Amino acid sequence: MGILIIVGFFALLGFIVSSKLKSKFKKYSQTALKANLSGEEVAKLMLADHQIHDVKVQCVEGQLSDHYNPMNRTVNLSPDVFYGRNAAATAVAAHECGHAVQHATQYAWLNLRSRLVPIQNISGRILNIVLIASLFGGFALGLPIPFIGYIVVGSYSVMTLFTLVTLPVEFDASNRALAWVKERNVVTSEEYAMSKDALKWAAMTYVVAALASLATLAYYIFIFFGNRD
Repeated sequence: MGILIIVGFFALLGFIVSSKLKSKFKKYSQTALKANLSGEEVAKLMLADHQIHDVKVQCVEGQLSDHYNPMNRTVNLSPDVFYGRNAAATAVAAHECGHAVQHATQYAWLNLRSRLVPIQNISGRILNIVLIASLFGGFALGLPIPFIGYIVVGSYSVMTLFTLVTLPVEFDASNRALAWVKERNVVTSEEYAMSKDALKWAAMTYVVAALASLATLAYYIFIFFGNRD
């Protein structure tokens, strides 16, 4: 019951934040950028200003599906951002380029997150196997409960660490984006406020994810080890 309450609470909180983000993006998308630059143009300009010439800017399907892929060095922008000429599109495009700048400058937190990706993926698979097995005949793996606890807590600790490391990566990318659009005069003071607000709500989605992961980890620690004498 405890885990259901935690999941339900943070699912609701995540829904509220996500809805707020979409609302902000929609609102700020209705005001045309005075510089009349599209998200694609903003991204290419920011990359060029940072002497990054080996990163491709491309359009991908989806809404708010924007991301930077360090594996193939691409800035992937959703159609609304790629073609958009407004404060919201500018903010998102510059933010994703902020990740490209992090990659080019070997930003420590980004490097750490990249190293954690394969470990996090393995931990997620292990956790899923253990939790699914626990639904059938108690602990169907035939392992003692304390050992199961170490596996669950250890796996979830890695996943929680990943969400925490993601925070400075995302906040730094936004700070780089906002500093650049302001210095480059891509936005007016009013548009800058819109861009900053949009990125603030985008960052909140990662904060909620980190808090949810911490709460779930604390729950598992209490369940498996909290009742010991």
